[in-house]
Amino acid sequence: MKITVQSAATANALAEAILSEPGRPDFVSLHCACGCDVGPLQAALMDGTAVLGATSCLGTVTQDGAAPALSAFVIRDPGGSYGTALRPFSGDPTQAARQATIAALEQADRAGEKPELIWMAATPGQEEAVLAGIEAVIGTDVPIIGGSAADDTVQGDWFLFDTNRKLTEGVLVAVMFPTARVSFAYQNGYAPTAHAGRVTRAEGRRILEIDDRPALDVYRDWTGGAGLPDPVPSETDTQPILAQSTFWPLGREISDTGGVPQYLLAHPAAAHGSGAIDLFANVEEGEVLTQMCGSVEGLTARAGRVAALARRAGGIATEDVAGALMVYCGGCMLGVRDHLEDVVASVNAELQGAPFLAVFTFGEQGPILGMGNRHGNLMISCIIFG
Repeated sequence: MKITVQSAATANALAEAILSEPGRPDFVSLHCACGCDVGPLQAALMDGTAVLGATSCLGTVTQDGAAPALSAFVIRDPGGSYGTALRPFSGDPTQAARQATIAALEQADRAGEKPELIWMAATPGQEEAVLAGIEAVIGTDVPIIGGSAADDTVQGDWFLFDTNRKLTEGVLVAVMFPTARVSFAYQNGYAPTAHAGRVTRAEGRRILEIDDRPALDVYRDWTGGAGLPDPVPSETDTQPILAQSTFWPLGREISDTGGVPQYLLAHPAAAHGSGAIDLFANVEEGEVLTQMCGSVEGLTARAGRVAALARRAGGIATEDVAGALMVYCGGCMLGVRDHLEDVVASVNAELQGAPFLAVFTFGEQGPILGMGNRHGNLMISCIIFG
């Protein structure tokens, strides 16, 4: 297996860089800012390459630093099998994900088999349903890792693309049967506080009450305000709180590793005058939410730590790392935007300069030991290819 990571200011330049390397690529994960024209890349890679393309908030980072336009994670692995498929939601995201998974397996010429890994992208809002559709085909024991396509301003300008088309609403699935060893990690960079409460009223991704009190009142008490709107918006108003809540997400304890609780995070997105809070993940009535807190230093260092965990999980020596593919929450990135060089440095220090690509997403998917594949917010994942 040979992995290269390349960036360029235009699609033509990136296509030229990818194809200048010896051998046709077997798999390419392409990520770009929303304003990029990806047409030349689609045309250049149409012949026999499995392509997963998705927008990333304000670009990406690689081992060489910030890449604000287009970047590619390229695998040349003639002995492996790779396939991708893009499907629109068309009102049923679960069925779309199921169809995409079946089609990706067929493209890889591995129909009916279980891949070693699923790498995926979806447009935001239906991630839990998408995971259910993928697992309906390959089961719950295959790791599904990926992130939701993102734009720069949460205005819905994101898109997905393969070699044939672009979609602003849908799911893109890549099935991977690599010849190299693969390992991974999926974690967050936040710590729990002493505050916790039970969700007593919820509707999908909207929390109405915690411990029988308006959710926004509870959240304000737990965070000490944390830059939230004051006064609360009027009864019919909604105010974005995405930026204010980046360092104050809500966590659900979902597992315990060596006596240390592990949390799946939900990022508060908007405050309603009614006292409700909108999130970027589904929360069920009866779930216990713990107030989490984070810092710039913690989030910049966490990327390297997750890379280290992923490498150690597979027993892969640092000198044997062929490359790494990372998902880093776009909300976290915006919170540490002035310190991205520290994020890059933390990963480079762990991987000793091996090529890596980190994308900035609006929702993260990954496996949690004993809990299957889950969708969360403000998470970081890393796939290490040996």
